[in-house]
Amino acid sequence: MNIGILGLGTVGGGVVNVLSKNENEIFARTGEQINVTHGAVKSISEPRICADGNINITEDAFEIVNNPTIDVVLELIGGTTIAKELVIAAINNNKHVITANKALIATHGNELLTLAKEKNVHLLFEAAVAGGIPILKSLEQGLSANKIELVAGIINGTGNFILTEMRDKGRDFADVLKEAQDLGYAEADPTFDVEGIDAAHKLAILASIAFGCELQMDKVSTQGISQISGEDVAFATELNYSIKHLGIAKKVNGELQMRVHPTLIPKTQLLANVDGVMNAVLVKGNAVGPTLYYGAGAGDEATASAVIADLVDIIKETVSHDVLGWKALTEIPNCDPDNIDSVFYLRLLATDKPGALADITTTLAKHNISVESVIQKQIDAQNNAHIAIITNRVSTASLNTAITEIQSHEFIQEDVKIIHVENLD
Repeated sequence: MNIGILGLGTVGGGVVNVLSKNENEIFARTGEQINVTHGAVKSISEPRICADGNINITEDAFEIVNNPTIDVVLELIGGTTIAKELVIAAINNNKHVITANKALIATHGNELLTLAKEKNVHLLFEAAVAGGIPILKSLEQGLSANKIELVAGIINGTGNFILTEMRDKGRDFADVLKEAQDLGYAEADPTFDVEGIDAAHKLAILASIAFGCELQMDKVSTQGISQISGEDVAFATELNYSIKHLGIAKKVNGELQMRVHPTLIPKTQLLANVDGVMNAVLVKGNAVGPTLYYGAGAGDEATASAVIADLVDIIKETVSHDVLGWKALTEIPNCDPDNIDSVFYLRLLATDKPGALADITTTLAKHNISVESVIQKQIDAQNNAHIAIITNRVSTASLNTAITEIQSHEFIQEDVKIIHVENLD
């Protein structure tokens, strides 16, 4: 089988290296000799992490997708413009395509998968979510006997690294973000990572496979971690929680919730103890119960592992053309974010005057919101105090109404911080 790779950077170079390192094992499993015959790069003169002496290198990626000798194209360049054009061209030329491009699949996957089905070729994307963790195959194959009830995961390693450092070392967000950029975990423009866009791409894909619906990136409610402060991390720790940036998809009363946001998780739960750049995805099936998938969410050989797993599936013909289960596709209405019930963490900066806390709790009670836990700490000589509250389960709409009223009190010094609290057991 002849392979053409679009992009010989971190992931593409990793694919070449893993195919070389594990050549005997892969042949034993497939009975097929895999030959990387062509590779497209930005610059032929640029250094690479893999040996390329036996690869025909070009700066014109369309030479590869139009080459009749190539059986499978690996799209590993990223983005949603030229990558989309190349994938469409490859499919129209009756080539199978494997990609690690979550943005491409999340935003254009419905169109591309429909085209692949029409052309009777495969478009696979295991590596687009959680790097080396085989989460998509687990949902589609290993858990196929289950009705999926919940998917919740730490699916962006950069954000997880930042929150872990803030918790363990008391550092502030900006300081850790700079280190993440220096270490290569975050891009020069870190918006996709820290504002949740990268996680939203991945969650849209997870939800589509888990619940048998079309890809709906535009329906993912998304909030990043850039506003998480050291005070929030410290209060969460004192209240026996960890703050994690979660992607959550679940069906409630026939409606699909898809949301990415910072979340307080009890310290006793496994997801709360996934630290650094690692990823983990919790899946609840109605037959198997909760299962947890943990591993490297990025990196050259970890992501290459997922790319090659898709390649092996194509060789062994163990994959359907209906990757999203569209044969049984059902319309699932999306939940209005204001109708989501949740426990919430609130942090208020207030002038510490007699009756202030009572006024806050009275306002919450007026909207049928009770207080489960509360911590108050004076922070300066001007009698300003931080108040942290854990509420009972309440609708987002009711909470927002109460918070608007609380904000009108003259003793409230800044906008109330609101973070979801989830018990995923």
